[in-house]
Amino acid sequence: MRRVAAFAAVAVLASPALATPPPAPIADQSMAELQVDVHAGRRTYGAITAAYLDRIAMLDGGLRSIIAINPWAQPAAVAADAWKLQRAGTYRTPLFGMPILIKDNIETLDPMATTAGSLALAGNVTGRDAPVIARLRAAGVVILGKANLSEWANIRSDDSLSGWSAVGGQARNPYDLARSACGSSSGSAVAVAAGLAAAAVGTETDGSITCPAAINGLVGLKPTVGLVSRTFIVPISESQDTAGPMTRTVLDTANMLTVMAGSDPKDAATVEADARKSDYAAGLKPDALKGARIGVMRYAAGFHKETDVVFEQALATLKAQGAILVEVPEFPKRREIGPAELTVLLTELKVGLNVYLASTDPKKVATRTLADVIAFNIAHADREMPLFGQELFEQAQKTGGLADPVYIKARDDARRLAGPEGIDALMAKYEVTALVGPTLAPSWLIDPVLKDRYVGGGAGGAAAVAGYPHLTVPMGQVGGLPVGLSFVGPKWSEARLLGYGFAYEQASKARRAPVL
Repeated sequence: MRRVAAFAAVAVLASPALATPPPAPIADQSMAELQVDVHAGRRTYGAITAAYLDRIAMLDGGLRSIIAINPWAQPAAVAADAWKLQRAGTYRTPLFGMPILIKDNIETLDPMATTAGSLALAGNVTGRDAPVIARLRAAGVVILGKANLSEWANIRSDDSLSGWSAVGGQARNPYDLARSACGSSSGSAVAVAAGLAAAAVGTETDGSITCPAAINGLVGLKPTVGLVSRTFIVPISESQDTAGPMTRTVLDTANMLTVMAGSDPKDAATVEADARKSDYAAGLKPDALKGARIGVMRYAAGFHKETDVVFEQALATLKAQGAILVEVPEFPKRREIGPAELTVLLTELKVGLNVYLASTDPKKVATRTLADVIAFNIAHADREMPLFGQELFEQAQKTGGLADPVYIKARDDARRLAGPEGIDALMAKYEVTALVGPTLAPSWLIDPVLKDRYVGGGAGGAAAVAGYPHLTVPMGQVGGLPVGLSFVGPKWSEARLLGYGFAYEQASKARRAPVL
């Protein structure tokens, strides 16, 4: 931590008042707490970035959470300090000067490749910001680097190993290095949980923010599809893809979403975003659960008894905060959603990835289509496919496009069963304003032979298919491993879910940082 000590020494010499209590360890401070330290003179933005870089150098060799460090990060942090000094200590947003990581399937204009974890995109330095990154940069965020992920966001094979990519290696859970970080936003979750960054941006198609957030002890939000732009993000599904924040507190998540949300003329799904977004942090209140009718997703529980015990404790906390709990025993036609969803994902993958690859620089990216990527993986199988294959890519290559009647029926069926006849119908029937359930069971051992061994259950699948928001908040631990509590609601209900999650978080204080 030599750089941190140097910054601290300069600060103390400059102002004798700073000889008062030193700041708390950076590893588990929220962005809101870091801003308090900066404006009390206990830290600088440059020192915060330097401290995270030191922790990355010390710890990430074992965690494998980060693919690339941004060489522009430290200069950007120093520039943030200069901006603050010139304006008498003000800052543009609560994110100003905060060093965050970006999942490596999201483009940034910094000199870092956007690889999606694949060697096929190792030269994909685009020199352009995805609109969601441009929004964060305009808010003063320091882009610290690119986070590891399950390669191609975990769509290459149904026999994959979460958190592994050919570029980044195997990401590991900081609570137990032998266990999975889940995916596909594996590195984003690991790095924030381990205190290597103030926050991170992940992406989700189905579970890729909420699963790693839950089992790494974080707050993670998958927004309504269309609230956050997907332009210049390596795609899977037009119907289900979205970026979202991953942080250590609900307040930080709310502040990030406020900046990230907004319409993008290049993404037709976001046409309503400007009208729907709000200042999500402004609505956070500790008593938000008082009088709220909350549906208990019993169909998402009962798969792991130790997790169920923690879930019952969470329900008791909700009730103690004034929530009215309503039992929801079953989700109609839940088992019919999965096959339809897979048809949608594979069809949209081929179309979307071909469009994305065509937008890259052919001098840097030789793979111009999904078929090219499949061929690349075969040619480099020793590095790209040492652990699992690419059967989902091969299935996607055989799909018939967006005009295929099979695809159209699957898309319409999946949306209807998950949304209007699923989440919406349940909320109307039981007269509730949100649904809660365990996000999933604790992490499993990393096993290259048997691969991922998820315990059944979980609350977020229908929300992913419907394109509805899903918030996970730390619920407690099972055997020292984190588990999360999910809040699910209808389209555009992020403000309400964040309010409920904040009230639960403040009452439960359930998060425990990993011991590294």
